[in-house]
Amino acid sequence: MFNLVRFLQKYNFIIIFVFLEVIALVMLSRSHSYQRAAINHRTNNLAGAIYHIHSDITNYFSLRQQNIRLLHQNAELMRQLALVKENIPDPDSALQSQIFEYIPARVIHNTVDLRNNYIIINKGYRDGVAKDMGIVSPDGVAGIIIGVSEHYATAMSLLHKHAALSVRFPNNDQIANLHWRGGDYHFAEVVDIPSHVIPAEGDTLVSSGHSFVFPEGLMVGTVAELIPSEKGNLNTARVRFHTNFGKLRNVYVVKNAHRKELDALSTIKTNE
Repeated sequence: MFNLVRFLQKYNFIIIFVFLEVIALVMLSRSHSYQRAAINHRTNNLAGAIYHIHSDITNYFSLRQQNIRLLHQNAELMRQLALVKENIPDPDSALQSQIFEYIPARVIHNTVDLRNNYIIINKGYRDGVAKDMGIVSPDGVAGIIIGVSEHYATAMSLLHKHAALSVRFPNNDQIANLHWRGGDYHFAEVVDIPSHVIPAEGDTLVSSGHSFVFPEGLMVGTVAELIPSEKGNLNTARVRFHTNFGKLRNVYVVKNAHRKELDALSTIKTNE
């Protein structure tokens, strides 16, 4: 209380001046229409600026929720697209099973400068993630899950010496294999291209669908350079990844609902 009294005694002239100024402005605005309109105009501008700043701040802090909502919407669209590619006429029919499901996730750790690189995501077995599921970015194929905990999962990036991907040239349906040889993480190599197939620069490569991990038709990359074989049999092509591994952030885990059934069939060996 004593400090408040000292403050009022010290700044009493300033307080009285401000108080009288406010009274004068109020009286002026009420007595003249022009001044009233000018004051109202400036007050409205100030209020508008404050509301605009408030709106920007609110929108900024709501971006995370909006991004999560968009990821789930994209996952549903990708699921429906996979059904269309499998020639299922009625995706909503109860008689048809979902083949591929997409679980949205966020990358919390990722390397690109090692010979064997890994991706860690913030989804685990509680979210339906399991080993040998694929990971795709909004731009294309990214990796394969190799380890899962309750809340997290580790994936072997395509930037790994043991990572191999079956790819297809859409313009001629030729199947080949993609590997990363190390070095620049923007490029990989496609091997086992028959000599009669001559890929051109810019040709697109997509997932072949010949594995149980990824559906057919996911974007992989484009041909940057053809490397002819010295023996004249199988050629190689240098491919630019469509996925930018250096900027991985939001990804989707690809779940094949028929994986167990397909695995069981693949273990059957016929007697010769």
